[in-house]
Amino acid sequence: MGNAQQGVRALVLSGLAFSLMTVCVKQLGGRLPVEEIVFVRAVISLAITTVAIKRLGLSPWGQNRVGLLVRGTAGTVALLCFFYAIAALPLGAATVLQYTYPTFTAAAAALLLKEQLGRLILLALPLGWIGVVMVVQPGWVGQAGEGLAMGPALVGVAGAFFTAMAYVCVRRLSITEHPLVIIFYFPLISIPVTLPGVIHHGVMPSGMEWGWLLGVGVLTQLGQIWITEGLRRLPAGQATTINYVQVVFAALWGWLWFNEQINGTTAWGGVLILGASLISARSRLKSPITDAQD
Repeated sequence: MGNAQQGVRALVLSGLAFSLMTVCVKQLGGRLPVEEIVFVRAVISLAITTVAIKRLGLSPWGQNRVGLLVRGTAGTVALLCFFYAIAALPLGAATVLQYTYPTFTAAAAALLLKEQLGRLILLALPLGWIGVVMVVQPGWVGQAGEGLAMGPALVGVAGAFFTAMAYVCVRRLSITEHPLVIIFYFPLISIPVTLPGVIHHGVMPSGMEWGWLLGVGVLTQLGQIWITEGLRRLPAGQATTINYVQVVFAALWGWLWFNEQINGTTAWGGVLILGASLISARSRLKSPITDAQD
């Protein structure tokens, strides 16, 4: 199997792993608070990353500690928002809203990293937001009652925004920091941030729920390994494009697992969002992001 084929396979496996992770989150969202899910996921990530850092003989603290703390904070907020949206919205819709992050990333990179916005990016920004409106379907779009709940939908968009902030931090930090050190700061922030919520609102998981929680942690770690492998073997723009297969997987699991239906307006909105995201990915300037879904 050629290098490119191995990269494609790794990225498809990554999308599959991340989509199955969202299934685990949705299974837990009805009873376990989001803070508890993020907390357990962070503990698993901390354990795996710490072992990997020790095996490589790295210092876990890095050089740009302020930047690493900002990245960890943005990633924590993003995951809390995304997990809440998964629990409150149809799985496919929550995943589509999360994939507005490339347009946020392009805008943030222009403002914070002084990257230039090309013409295609300027096209992608309004295109993506038209898609968001079609997916959310507020009262003035489509027929009343068909849209998403506005509060959870806005939280989902906020999750995409903070994902973009985390990715912009990764771009800057990847110049000086090892990828494992960048990943290490996510649980370092997530655990103390979510621990008070776990103490005050935590629910003891049942036997099956422990399995779903383990699935969240393990599937996320597998997804990170595969996406890193894919990005190593393929150009960043091509790799990001292939990774959008996660949206297809999420819609499929929502239909098969949770009997979620997709109306025409939502479907076309999703097409616009994915189109805008693909334009953003292809137009982005170099500096690939290798720490996705954190």
